[in-house]
Order: sequence, then structure tokens, then C-alpha cells
Amino acid sequence: MNKKLMTLEKFKEKNYGKRGTKKRDELEAGYENFKVGALIHDKRLEMGMTQEELAEKVGTTKSYISKIENNIKEARISTIQKIVELGFGGHLELYIRI
Repeated sequence: MNKKLMTLEKFKEKNYGKRGTKKRDELEAGYENFKVGALIHDKRLEMGMTQEELAEKVGTTKSYISKIENNIKEARISTIQKIVELGFGGHLELYIRI
């Protein structure tokens, strides 16, 4: 095994600190926001929808959808729910893991 390789967890600890530190918590929060935007983007493309079409269904603007997809703007849970339900015809489920 290459000794220069490390797991993602070890990399994050080395560069951002252990879980619970400010810098690490900011990294993890940013990842979660990015993940939501990426999921919305992927589903929209999979459904053959433009940002404008999705925005129209949800009652918002193309610019706002773009900002969510590109992790420029954090979306509220109620907005994500509208995107999933009104835009995609799905159902939003949230889980909390402790």
C-alpha cells in the first residue's frame, strides 16, 4: 500500500481538524449544502428540465435555482420540499442520525 495515501477522514482531520472543531464543522456544513444542490441539479437534468422550468413549477426564479445548485445560496427545508414535491413530483424525507 502506498504510504502517501490516506483516507478522506484522515485527510479532513489533518487539514481541518477533528469533528466538533469550528473549521471542521464549517467544512462538513458546506459539504451538506453542496450535496443538496448537486442532488437537485442531477434530478433536474435526469427529468429533462431547465432551471427556468423547475423555477416556474416551484414558484421561484431561475436565478435562485441556479444559486442553490451551485452552492451559492443555502435553501431552506421548505424550499427543498417545494422543489422535490412541486418540481419533481416526489416526497421529501429527512433523517437524523446520532
